[in-house]
Amino acid sequence: MIQPTLRRYPLVKNDPLQAWDAADELLLKHVAALELAGKRVLIVHDHFGALTCSLEAEELTSYTDSFLSHRAIQLNSQGARSTVSTLDELTGVYDFVLLRFPKNLSYFEDILCRLTAHLRPGSLLICASMVKHLSVGVFPLLQKYIGETSTSLAEKKARLVFAEFEKEAVASPFPLSLDIPGLAHPFTNHSNLFSREKLDPGTKFLLQHLPEGPFAKVLDLGCGNGILGIVAQQRYPDAALTFSDESRMALQSAETNYRKFFPEGTAAFVWANCYEDQERDSLDLVLCNPPFHQETTVHDGIAWQMFVDARRALKVGGTLRVIGNSHLGYHLKLKRIFGRAKIVATNDKFMIVDAVKTPTQVIQ
Repeated sequence: MIQPTLRRYPLVKNDPLQAWDAADELLLKHVAALELAGKRVLIVHDHFGALTCSLEAEELTSYTDSFLSHRAIQLNSQGARSTVSTLDELTGVYDFVLLRFPKNLSYFEDILCRLTAHLRPGSLLICASMVKHLSVGVFPLLQKYIGETSTSLAEKKARLVFAEFEKEAVASPFPLSLDIPGLAHPFTNHSNLFSREKLDPGTKFLLQHLPEGPFAKVLDLGCGNGILGIVAQQRYPDAALTFSDESRMALQSAETNYRKFFPEGTAAFVWANCYEDQERDSLDLVLCNPPFHQETTVHDGIAWQMFVDARRALKVGGTLRVIGNSHLGYHLKLKRIFGRAKIVATNDKFMIVDAVKTPTQVIQ
């Protein structure tokens, strides 16, 4: 049973959104009829802990790539539950896998491939989704790597998909290797990265408009594969560099790529919700190409928190340089947070904006 006190993360005062949905409820209802005694259970991609915190099982592992999910599970279980954050941490054989479908099908394929080494014939995958978010692309992937699929009846616009393991263990096709013109080494891109198969055009435009240095301390905020920070390190060789991302796979990619270019480098890698709880008044430059969606939800909440966190972490006089689609109006949001913002460059799609921290407190 899902506890009504379950909360989303990051915590928002009087948050109107519920931390679980009908797909979580349907999955838990089905699992309640299963015999889990002595069975090993793996939960994958639990959003805010509805599954991990509600399920009673002797041997329970919960995997997530997301810091938001990881932190939500910690808080909602009051520290009683924890997560593993890389697929390399999976061990042994699981009898049941309870999975919430991710939006990213490449990530889903990677998960399935990696799971094949941890399943036995008859191990059961039970996958849950709201019907409106259930991609037809999940069915051929399940049939290719796990076995034949079947579905439940829909309840409250949610549905379960079942697959019993009957295939062989296979290697994952991820991570990918991506050559980028002008850079000496190919980039390693793990499966849950945005724009993993090509250089994102927004990032490409921002790379053409990095600010003049030098800078002592630089942050690549929402770093993805780390390309902004790596090129910044080339541009400002004496800078102390930090990479931060909410996705553990992004940080893995960024660190692997950074070591290719700077084998003796001393950059820091921070798994965090934006840049919360980090040192204040310490940075000279923040580079950011913020996302405008979280899973299937499109909103500017992540960008807003990135901007607020950046202002908090910058020294007075430090600069946040941001790129975004022009229609998102980031210059207006940054003006509200920093007090003033300047458009640095535009093209037919993107706008690059600078916001400089002044001693005047605006929005914290």
